[in-house]
Amino acid sequence: MTYYLDKKILQICLSPDLGGLELYMKDLTIELNASAVINNSSKIKPYFDEKKINYFQIKKRAFLKLAKIIDKHEIDIVHLHWTKDLPIVVLAKVFSKRKPKIVQTRHMHMTRFKSDFYHKFLYKNIHTIIAVTDLVKKQLKEFIPKDIRPKIIKSYIGAKDYELICEDKKSKIRNSLNIKDEFIVSIVGRIEEAKGQDKLLSAVESLRKENYNIKALVIGHTMDEKYLNTLKEKYPNDIFTGFVNNANELMQISDCVVLATKKETFGLVLIEAMKCEVCVVANNKGGPLEIIEDKKSGLLFDDENEHDLEDKIKILIENKVQKENLAQNGKQRANKLFDSKKQFEEIKKILKEEI
Repeated sequence: MTYYLDKKILQICLSPDLGGLELYMKDLTIELNASAVINNSSKIKPYFDEKKINYFQIKKRAFLKLAKIIDKHEIDIVHLHWTKDLPIVVLAKVFSKRKPKIVQTRHMHMTRFKSDFYHKFLYKNIHTIIAVTDLVKKQLKEFIPKDIRPKIIKSYIGAKDYELICEDKKSKIRNSLNIKDEFIVSIVGRIEEAKGQDKLLSAVESLRKENYNIKALVIGHTMDEKYLNTLKEKYPNDIFTGFVNNANELMQISDCVVLATKKETFGLVLIEAMKCEVCVVANNKGGPLEIIEDKKSGLLFDDENEHDLEDKIKILIENKVQKENLAQNGKQRANKLFDSKKQFEEIKKILKEEI
């Protein structure tokens, strides 16, 4: 079912980075036929230009300019995605004539009480928070006092369907990366210590020392140049692609995709890999617990167990049938619970009926 909105919606994300959160905001802006506000130095700008999306650029503290945009374009709902944007959006609402309703999609964990005067001011001005997992929804209810708590709704983020590439194209991509017959383990995301690339590379190196024919494929743009250079020096046998536009194709030449973040709020990259019929392995904390059914649609590892990640990868190397079954089950689960078309319709329904 399609929901036709009669409200003017402004998407906002002033994060300067380029990752799942920023790209999700871009896709939702297109789906809602909305306008967006981005940072003057945002790395997402070329993607908005390419898709000819209507957007405004402001500095990260320019709440008065944002208020003027709201009033000039008669905005009914401001939908924000980056938690750091809460103050500017709330102040823009206060100084605007329109007084739009504020909706936040909460992509990050909440870990402490929000009962001080500052947070009371913020949350009293928010109409609805969309939590991306049941865990985040539970945290919001636990840490935001009931008397200032906005309406809270859970809605998973989804991934689109990807065109599966043929074996000939897979072979060409492998050749371009000088990959022969190695077992390929990919990790996709911003290159920074929090994403755990070092954990995955260490596991792969340990397996090589056990004479497994294996190689890691590290995909993503660099947030920490020093960290990246250390990894390249320490693990010269693995491949670092930098940011690419065809991450889904690189996933498809992989035997498995690993999410090694210590506590990922959600884990969109897992869903993208599952959609590509690739087996997934993730840390057994946070969002992956709601995405992966362990040993059925993927594998979960315990990062507090030094060798557990390499043991899980070893299972996939030694049992091709199990690896393929996990990949197929993963795709079925992603299509059922984490499909972007279904999720966008759910967001439309929330904005139309709940706001």
